[in-house]
This record gives sequence, C-alpha cells and structure tokens, in this order.
Amino acid sequence: MIEVLAKLGRGPVFLAGEVLECVITFTNPLSASSTSASSEMLAWASAQIHCQFHASENRVALPPSDGSKHDVQAENETVFVPNRGERGQCILSTPPKILFCDLRLDPGESKSYSYCETLPIDGPPSFRGQSVKYVYKLTIGCQRVNSPIKLLRVPFRVLVLHGLKDYQFPQDEAVAPSNPFLEEEEGLKKDSRLADLATELLMVATSRRSLHLYNISNTRGKVGTFCIFKTVYKIGEDVIGTFNFSEGDIPCLQFSVSLQMEESIQEEFQRRRGQPVSFSTHARHQEACLHTAQSSFSLPIPLNSTPGFTTNIVSLKWRLHFEFVTSGESAGTCLVRGSQSEAVTWTGVEQMEVDTFSWDLPIKVLPTNPILASYVSQFSSTNSITI
Repeated sequence: MIEVLAKLGRGPVFLAGEVLECVITFTNPLSASSTSASSEMLAWASAQIHCQFHASENRVALPPSDGSKHDVQAENETVFVPNRGERGQCILSTPPKILFCDLRLDPGESKSYSYCETLPIDGPPSFRGQSVKYVYKLTIGCQRVNSPIKLLRVPFRVLVLHGLKDYQFPQDEAVAPSNPFLEEEEGLKKDSRLADLATELLMVATSRRSLHLYNISNTRGKVGTFCIFKTVYKIGEDVIGTFNFSEGDIPCLQFSVSLQMEESIQEEFQRRRGQPVSFSTHARHQEACLHTAQSSFSLPIPLNSTPGFTTNIVSLKWRLHFEFVTSGESAGTCLVRGSQSEAVTWTGVEQMEVDTFSWDLPIKVLPTNPILASYVSQFSSTNSITI
C-alpha cells in the first residue's frame, strides 16, 4: 500500500498566469500491527492541469462533437488520460510532466516531488453557473507494475484579470527591488511580480471614486434620488449606496435592492432563440421607508462568487436590481386621525393604492487577491489517495 498526498502550498486559488506549485509525497506507511512489511514499487507517476467544460443540454446548444474520439485509457492502461471519467469536454490542458519512473519505497520511506506549472492566461475563470461550468483540476496519475492507473484529482480555483496578458515586464532587473540574501528562481520571481501587479491594477481600478446621482421617478413624478460613489468593485467588497426621499413628490413606502449575477448564453449557442437570461441573487436589502428622508444599504459581494467575464459561449455580468413601492395617494393621506381628544393617536390606513416599478444598475465586479479568496474556498489545499 502506498499513500499519495498532494499539497498546494499557497492555497487553492490562483490568478491566470501565475505558477501553480504542488508538492506530491509518496509514502510506504509502516504499520505497527504489520509483521511482514515489504518494499513497494511504482512504475511511473505523471501530473497535468486541465480545465473541464460542461454545459446544460436544456440551455446550451453546442456543435456536435467528434464521435470518433473515445477513452483510449480503457484500451491501453499505460496511457495517462487526466480527464478520464469526467463529464463534459476538456477545453484546456497543459503538457503532462513525468514525476518519476521506477520508484521503490521501503517500509516507512517517503519521497516528495515538486510540480510547477504556469496557468494559461487565456483560459476561462472557474465558474459553476446554471448553464455552464468551468472546472480546473490538477490530476496526478500513478501506476503499479501490471496494475491499472490510479488518479488523484486536486481541484482548484482560477481567477482571470484582464490586462495582465498585455503587460510586459521590464528587462532591466537592476531597478526592481530584490533581496540579495535570497536566491529566487526566475519563474517564481516573475510569478511574485505578477501577483503584485494584479494587486496594484485592482487597487487602481476599484479605488476611483466619483459621485453618481440618479433620479428615481415613475410616470406620476419624482420619488427621490440615489447616490453611489463607484461602480467598479472587487469580490469581497461591499456595495454601498444612499437614498434621499426628502425631495420626492411621490411618497415611497418600501424599497429593496438586490445584488444579482446575470448569466447569458451567446446567441449562436442558445437552445431556443430569445431564451431568458439566468439571474442569481447574492445579497438583498429591503426596508420600509414611509416618511423617511434618507436611507442607505450595504451589500457584500461574496469572496466565493465569480467576477464578470465573457467567453465565446457565456457572458457573466453583475447588476443592482431595485424595486420600489410607492403610494398612489399624497403623503398627507397615508395616516388617519384616530381620536379627537387631547391625546391624539395616529393610526395607519388599512388599505392603500400603490404602484410598483423596478430599475437595474449595471456594476463591474473584478477578482481580488487570490490569497484572500483562499480563506473561503470550498476546495482543500491537501488531497490524498491510497493505491
């Protein structure tokens, strides 16, 4: 028996273009109850990253696939096929890397191997939607002599930040800050600079603030104004906005604000022409606001949500969805006097004519630092199997 343990050192979330590093340890455990421990032999082990795409048959019409392709590993057990048994299509993969050949482990012995690979910068982000899914996995395959291949799959999340692909790092490394007491590999040095650049670009894009004022009105008149200071956010940030109803002509009884994700299929891949867009609500604020001069809301963008992106098949956007309930009467008739005595009591009316209307405000949601997103990731940094 051999235990295979794969550990992602920095966490299970990465930016496209970064270097994924995984330490893979093979161990022949020494059991205290075992009386006849023996050496174990592995013929080979290999690792590869791939992105699996799956589409809902009810929503997406994909072109017919090549039926001549079949699972070659079913016929030849020495062929490493990382996506064997997976649903959907493999749309992206890195070249496989051999970890070792002919490994012998004595009882209680362990050997570790480091796997490093740059994540393709032109791939889609990780996404699990109602219509499509993009799932990234690192697959480690190993085989005993005269035995079938065993696969250890390590799922991880990929965030895509547009603009990194076109950035050229300076050739003069002398001007770049460095530590003369540490020796860094060129790939890891570039990876660190890529993460720093992404953090800087995100900070610049999401720190710009300017006053955005919107008049809220219906067919009968002005209800109020809405104020928001920016429309570009990172996942993990809060969307904050304020309302001013003091200058409105129409009394607002209630409002709600929903943070929604809009998933739409490109027209050429729609199962039915003009099919509706899918919406997912991630946060919602609702408030009764009759006779309220000002109000506000704060909606958090979950760290585990997917920033906006576009591929040839699907487009993902974010928006704020507003719903307002206004009175069909003037503000003075919304309350009735309940007593003519000295102690005056005001009582709300039992019935009231109301009007409702909605409004959508598009916002832009970008990725965040992958280390921060790792704290709430559903994936584990450590995965293992026994063969």
